Amino acid sequence: MSLLSRLKASAGRASPGRVGAVALAALLVASVATGHFPGIRAHAADLDKMLPPPAVDEPASGAQSETAIFAGGCFWGVQGTFQHVRGVTEALSGYDGGQASTAQYETVSTGTTGHAESVRVTFDPRVISYGHLLQIFFSVVTDPTQVNEQYPDSGTQYRSELFTTSPAQAHVASLYIAQLDRAKVFPAPIATIVGKNTGFYPAEGYHQNYLTLNPDSDYIATFDLPKLDALSHVFPADYSAKPVLVPDAGKS
Repeated sequence: MSLLSRLKASAGRASPGRVGAVALAALLVASVATGHFPGIRAHAADLDKMLPPPAVDEPASGAQSETAIFAGGCFWGVQGTFQHVRGVTEALSGYDGGQASTAQYETVSTGTTGHAESVRVTFDPRVISYGHLLQIFFSVVTDPTQVNEQYPDSGTQYRSELFTTSPAQAHVASLYIAQLDRAKVFPAPIATIVGKNTGFYPAEGYHQNYLTLNPDSDYIATFDLPKLDALSHVFPADYSAKPVLVPDAGKS
């Protein structure tokens, strides 16, 4: 388990996932000094601009609801950002890529389970398409060039992966990644994996709605609120000031 994961896990017992200002500041200084997450400076500017939309998107089906699963680092920020996207009806933090028996935060944080911290997004495809969700994901939610890490968090559980729920999603995602790589919109190749959902397991209640419930958290303020700010500025037509929250969160 990474240092930050241990801090988040231990702090989570009394105040779920909260990283103290002193501990976070020390971690940031040490990480920058050692080059642990050099991409934070190289790619910060890249994650607040609109990338080109997918040349190929899912065809209209008339369906009223669809699900897609995104892994792009700590699920707090991924969930919190998608909860503010118009057309999203639910964004649930959880785990995907491993077995049900290991889908617990402490176990997943060891990086040995195959799980990635993920967010299952339920959306109305009449309002927003899967391709447009991908555009938002790559533009403001994650740095897709980082391998098995996302800024201060490291380990396979923080990898960037799209757990697709249909062949159509896999087709759109694969073509879009190839499109962005050809256009060289990032300074390094996209490392995001196009995978398949083999089982999504909701995370513990104290992880749900974490960005909304803990805006003063040093971790949230440093790494996640900038994503939400970028969403409102880069995609103003898609931004909803009122988040779609998970009901009864924080009870487990």
